[in-house]
Amino acid sequence: QSLDTNYLLGLLVRVGISTVVNSNPETVTRILQPRSRFIRAPDYQAARFRPGVDNLLSIRDEDAHKALKAKTSAGYTGKEVDDLEHEIEAVLGELIGLIERKYLSTASDYRPVDFTRLTQYFTLDVIMAVAFGRRSAHLTSDSDIHGYLAMSEKFMPVVAIVLIYPWICNIMESRFLSWMGPKDTDESGMGKIMGLAKEVVSERFGPNKKVRRDMLGSFIAHGMTQDEANSETLVQIVAGSDTTATTIRVTLLHIIASPHVYAKLRKEIDSTEVAASGTIITDAEARKLPYLQAVIIEGIRYWPPIGLLASKIVPKGGATMNDFFLPEGISIGQSIMGIERSKEIFGEDADQYRPERWLNFGDSTEEKGRERKMRSTVDLVFASGKYTCPGRPVAMIELNKIYVELLRRYDITLVNPSRPWTSFYAGVWLQKGLMVHITKRGDTSQAPVSEVKALEV
Repeated sequence: QSLDTNYLLGLLVRVGISTVVNSNPETVTRILQPRSRFIRAPDYQAARFRPGVDNLLSIRDEDAHKALKAKTSAGYTGKEVDDLEHEIEAVLGELIGLIERKYLSTASDYRPVDFTRLTQYFTLDVIMAVAFGRRSAHLTSDSDIHGYLAMSEKFMPVVAIVLIYPWICNIMESRFLSWMGPKDTDESGMGKIMGLAKEVVSERFGPNKKVRRDMLGSFIAHGMTQDEANSETLVQIVAGSDTTATTIRVTLLHIIASPHVYAKLRKEIDSTEVAASGTIITDAEARKLPYLQAVIIEGIRYWPPIGLLASKIVPKGGATMNDFFLPEGISIGQSIMGIERSKEIFGEDADQYRPERWLNFGDSTEEKGRERKMRSTVDLVFASGKYTCPGRPVAMIELNKIYVELLRRYDITLVNPSRPWTSFYAGVWLQKGLMVHITKRGDTSQAPVSEVKALEV
């Protein structure tokens, strides 16, 4: 058989001269298993946030990837990070403080807010706090202090193009064009973030180095060099903030757009012991709330926060995928949205956001197998095997806390249900304009009708 047909077989589709896309979760797991001979394709070069310098996300050499991963594993899991959960709670407190200070509406004061912006500020401040122990001020200042959001709108579409044509990366990193890229001395955008990361890293090396038990401290304790740290901190900021922010706002949108989900989740939150207290729910407490967990996993499934092809190269000798032989050198990517919307795995309503699908599995062998299949498929959003997303533990703590703390305090509604936001995919999701109306729970007053803008048609 050859690659001359558009549709190879079943869940395998040709999308380029030497590129196919797979939507079979079992095939993805096979490709990513620790002893797999598949390696990352050239398009991973687009994840080099410092021109010409690899990081855990971009590195293609298998031995180098394994060595770098060994230096970062303990830090990313949080095992060697002091007060990890406390740091996240402190930033969540700053989010609550900002809402209380500027964005609570009353009968006489209508204050809608773009929640996409607040989620980005929240995740940026969290990752900077837990990654290298530096409190940022996006939430306290309610501003894009480093121009990161503005940069993303311009920079990420370029990254998306490089993902399709990775040879562009070599040209952009050449000595003739490298001057056009971001620099540590820039006053805003990616260059500013690069400069900030370099400054923080430099404090951890040298004769007067600072030793801290945060993620960066863990990396260094396990042998990470200063150059490696300069690149890895950028991965933490970009990958650790954008993806989590997307999941938070996507899930919140579907909570507030689904009255039955909103009511059921709030009822469960109100039944907890912390509901009437002033303390923030712990990660352990949140994990015991079945409907909250269903809401979270359904949000991750329904709208994966990143949809890159994540292509791998077929090894020497070729490989049979989905009963179809692929010659060596072919790139095989994945359609994560196709995988997570599979009707065969999740049912005929896979295109709907429905947390209830994660509840009330039966005790039969068949039902337990179905649950395992569903959960392992959603786990692929975080990849698996040798390429498992290292930032998952921190992201899950953020998700376990934020919905509880928002819904126990506030009533949140969409300002414009017919057009809730603008969402554009460019390697990561660029979303804005999720305008919401926030009031204190128990406050039955409404903003005056004259102040509520008419819906655009």
